Amino acid sequence: MVDLDGAIGFVVAHGDAVERARLTWLRAGTPPPPETLATAEVGQAPDGGWPAVWAGDVASVDATCFRLAELDDLGALGRPAARRALDWLASRQSRDGSWEEDPALADTAPVWARPGDPEARLYLTANAAFWLSVAGPDARPAGPLDHRVGGAYAGVVQAAARVLTGQLNPDGTWPSFLPVGWLSAAVLHLMRAYDEAARIRAVLDERMAEMSPADVAWLAATLCRVGLPAAEWTLVAARRRLAATQRSDGGWDSDDGHQFDVHTTLAVIRAFR
Repeated sequence: MVDLDGAIGFVVAHGDAVERARLTWLRAGTPPPPETLATAEVGQAPDGGWPAVWAGDVASVDATCFRLAELDDLGALGRPAARRALDWLASRQSRDGSWEEDPALADTAPVWARPGDPEARLYLTANAAFWLSVAGPDARPAGPLDHRVGGAYAGVVQAAARVLTGQLNPDGTWPSFLPVGWLSAAVLHLMRAYDEAARIRAVLDERMAEMSPADVAWLAATLCRVGLPAAEWTLVAARRRLAATQRSDGGWDSDDGHQFDVHTTLAVIRAFR
């Protein structure tokens, strides 16, 4: 089994103030102090998105989704900063239901976010649709339509789901990067497209043994966030893979350098706390 006590100890020992506040929220639901929230929200562009380190001052779909994941760990999706970010994401959807980065980022965006690339388009669509699906109800006051997936963003999410299912091959594979699988499976699970979601998870099950710890952590946190039962084989396999790859110091390796090991470890805690 995953050693959650060891993982918690790793975050306490190596995390910064925001990361330790994320841990406290995940463990006990304790709201972070205002100064920590201000640090987590810093850098938001006037239009509501957050720029990436490679994007200059231009807001990025990918970076905004990453920041929403951090704010989710702080219980902050209902705050004004997250609400503006979600509104910005919804406004960035193309007519066909997909998302792309701003064309101004074509020369600086990494391959997974490159404007004009169909694989990047599908990845950004799955990522944006996931956050609008799970965060939408938290972003608006309670109302008679909040039971819909995405709450006030339900129409946006439905259009995105059509894009995701339209790109899904009969065997459950998809023509894009690996994370598109678990992000799409999560969105489609919420949309009650259970057959399509199950076909995707079957592909993920086959690939689990070859996935990096960071990818497995992201997968598990994503599927747990939408209420997939812990007994489902995909999550059972994810726990086994993470138990086998946990380091002796309690953490897991990130794919983006050791400065992100705490982020990966928090994803595991988020999934299996």
